Amino acid sequence: MIAEAVRRSALAGYAERFAAVSAASGGELSIRERPFVSQLNLRTGTDAAVIQRFAAVLGFPLPTVPNSVASLEDRRALWLGPDEWLIVGPDGQQAAIEQELRNGLNGAFGSVTDVSANRTLLEIRGAKARVRLAHGIAIDLDPRSFGPVRCAQTLLAKAQVIIECRDESGLILYVRASFATYAADWLLDGLAE
Repeated sequence: MIAEAVRRSALAGYAERFAAVSAASGGELSIRERPFVSQLNLRTGTDAAVIQRFAAVLGFPLPTVPNSVASLEDRRALWLGPDEWLIVGPDGQQAAIEQELRNGLNGAFGSVTDVSANRTLLEIRGAKARVRLAHGIAIDLDPRSFGPVRCAQTLLAKAQVIIECRDESGLILYVRASFATYAADWLLDGLAE
């Protein structure tokens, strides 16, 4: 008998608890896990020709403004540093995105690393999401300073996260799998108040 591999998300057991937050808030808050997202870390210099090659292979330019996001359809690039980006896409596209990024490097100094299993995503939506998250995140989450297409590396309580603003009412937390239950428990306590 051969054992069959089964994928299990970092927060598989939290779906009912997340749904209870939405029900208790009358829909003013919602939280859900978005597991198994393709995530690749890209490190390269800031040579304009290399950056242009990535725009050609991805279909959109890499963001060069600090803490910003660029996207096209179901793919995103988050600026993490002057020479570092997180490229995000749908489940199962890791190999295709990795190949595209390697084609973009085309011998230039840099690295492409599949970090898909490193983080899970938590989507937090609703009118009160920013106010509640502000209790555990040190950056200003006011929409005037942290609006759509913005991202930042920060701490949620004591867990390192990347936070991305997708739209006016939606924030995405990229949480390391090893801190996922800690972050989820903190969110459930904080959002349920």
